[in-house]
Amino acid sequence: MACFALTAVCAQVNKSHNLFIKPTTLFRVKKTGTLRMITAVNVNSYDIYQEKPIGFEYEMARAFADYLHVRLEVVTPGWNQIYRSLYQDRGDFIAAGPGMIQKKTNRLTISVPYMTVQQKLIHHKLLYEVPNLTALAGKTIHVRRGTAYQTRLEQIKRSGIDISIVLHDNTPTEELIQMVADREIKYTVADITIARLNRRYHPDITLGLDISPERSLGWAVRSNDPEFLSTVNNFLTDGKTRELQQKIFKKYYSNVEAFDYYDVKKFHQRIDTRLPDYQEIIKRECRKYGFDWRMIAAVVYQESHFNPWARSRTGVRGLMQVTTDTAMEMGISNRLHPEQSLKAGIQYLNKLYQRFDDIHDHYQRLLFALASYNIGYAHVRDAQALAQKHGWNKNRWSNLEKTLPMLTQVRYYRTLPHGYARGWEPVHYVKRILTYYDILRQKA
Repeated sequence: MACFALTAVCAQVNKSHNLFIKPTTLFRVKKTGTLRMITAVNVNSYDIYQEKPIGFEYEMARAFADYLHVRLEVVTPGWNQIYRSLYQDRGDFIAAGPGMIQKKTNRLTISVPYMTVQQKLIHHKLLYEVPNLTALAGKTIHVRRGTAYQTRLEQIKRSGIDISIVLHDNTPTEELIQMVADREIKYTVADITIARLNRRYHPDITLGLDISPERSLGWAVRSNDPEFLSTVNNFLTDGKTRELQQKIFKKYYSNVEAFDYYDVKKFHQRIDTRLPDYQEIIKRECRKYGFDWRMIAAVVYQESHFNPWARSRTGVRGLMQVTTDTAMEMGISNRLHPEQSLKAGIQYLNKLYQRFDDIHDHYQRLLFALASYNIGYAHVRDAQALAQKHGWNKNRWSNLEKTLPMLTQVRYYRTLPHGYARGWEPVHYVKRILTYYDILRQKA
């Protein structure tokens, strides 16, 4: 009897000891006041824009942290380490967007779905459309290793369709899309949400064949923690969460089809139909700072398509896509008022231009200011530092076209004061502006 009692006491002590050593996820979250989200750095899930975190998954995770009355910590280990980070308790759940594999294992389980996604074949617009899955035979498709895209392509291959799958370890889906646009590779696969967002930056891509049927997307949690899974599910199925999710989805995805920055044919049309409404204001403001009004008109079109009501997914608005903070700094009260927006945007661009006083060539200096208008002054300075490290002239735009994209690579951005940035975006941004500028110089 005594031995049995002692065993029971020891078992209880061991049980208590184990609970102390390995508390449940929810217990740890409540005790530390921190919820750790594991995610990928990309335009869909999590990113930093004008020094503020953005992203669909990020905003959903922040709402979950609010639901639990704790703060959110973002863990970005790199795609190859995402699942390992969960297994090794470096984070509490994975919310990394459509590329996640939605399959339960002995170590990982998936929450209830919060959205549906569909995989698309991405190719350059100059290639013929692929009409069906059978027609994929003989084609080479590049995807990132460990993604749902790899899983789906392997299913297609097992069905008897002879495709060649090239797996990339350190190349995000966004960069593979860029490689398609640059005609470095012919095909990749991305979910429709990611593809639509990236088509804004790479207009030469085509969203082609449906590679998969629609599938559900949920968050991943450790399979040995049913309490936390239940908490996640309760949050995702809550009526208020559903409402919020719809708002966030609308913010990031509702206008990606209609708001196409890079349609040159539309630009030709809108030079005639919209530009005349703002041309004199642009000329007047440009005279204050010595800018070529045609260059600034190209900026206005790049930002808003000459649409005074334009609004981006990040909440910037108006002809010059001015942020609330910039509007206040430049002394305007209404970002949607065409004259105020143009005045604030051009004044802010001049402010950036003046900050590059170490660049003496006017044209080069203006290109640096334009890139800063898009990605932020600090990131451009980081790219200059990288150019200098490589022994290149840091004040030449052609060199920053090489170093800005390096800001997406871990080995570079971890050494820089301002970290990761979508460095290819300002390169394309400036290139588009110069294209529009050349057209305007010929027409005006």
